[in-house]
Amino acid sequence: MSEPNPTGDAFRPATADEVKLASQHAASESPGERAWRRLTRSRVTVAAMLFMVALVGICVLGPLLSSYDQSQQDLELKATGPSFSHWLGTDPLGRDLLTRILFGGRISLLVGILATGVASVIGVAYGLIAGLSGRRMDALMMRVVDVLYAFPFITFVIILVVVFGREFWLIFVAIGAVEWLTMARVVRGQVLALKNLEFVLAARASGAGFWHILMQHMLPNVMGPVIIYASLTVPGVMLLEATLSFLGLGIQPPNASWGVLLREGADNMETYPWMLIGPGLFFSATLLALNIIGDALRDALDPKSGAGE
Repeated sequence: MSEPNPTGDAFRPATADEVKLASQHAASESPGERAWRRLTRSRVTVAAMLFMVALVGICVLGPLLSSYDQSQQDLELKATGPSFSHWLGTDPLGRDLLTRILFGGRISLLVGILATGVASVIGVAYGLIAGLSGRRMDALMMRVVDVLYAFPFITFVIILVVVFGREFWLIFVAIGAVEWLTMARVVRGQVLALKNLEFVLAARASGAGFWHILMQHMLPNVMGPVIIYASLTVPGVMLLEATLSFLGLGIQPPNASWGVLLREGADNMETYPWMLIGPGLFFSATLLALNIIGDALRDALDPKSGAGE
């Protein structure tokens, strides 16, 4: 009786037919399918995406299903630790902390997504126009960006609060006025690298105008870096909103965001540590998951990352 091969079939070289089938399968994949396959091949990335889906779901539905209101006070109960009635405890006004965390998650996630969307639209439009314009216009537009970069962000927010009051929409204005600057630089750099390539020169030679080249040739080719940077901007925006709320310049009571809850927890962490632990865990886990997804998107949308496949 012959002895089995210790290496097994898993280590045999691929046949010519198998290589041909693999090449045909790879060629038949669309760019979106290829990017999705790269994105989901990591278990850590899949876990992060599932966590974000679950988090959004409980933040949207949780307060609706909770038997408590986020502003409902129970002055007789006051601050109590975690229990079967209040899983993460209550604050000094007797409000259920889990309900407030889920309600605050709505606001923090909404600010992160919407502010990033607004900043991306402004930054992409500005960067495309600056990069495709002539040298003088490009230099003028980028000097405006440099001036805005030099302006202290906190000072800008304080001026807005003094002039307009502590309004919710000021968060979007303040964050959007800062976050689009880096996006504009990223897009402008991509346009400068593309504007002298053959397909752009051919479009110009065929009589294509400025806006046609911008929309039909430049915009599709910069969407990969835009998506990557936008995905990495969302956690940064959420952290910025939390910083403003922590300083008392963001979301105002009785509404709650994670930044407001972190500030309240920091004020009471020696007496009621659960007030800081709960919001801190939710906020940290969310930022970690978003950064993992952002890094995975960068690898999935980078054409060079699939060179070895």
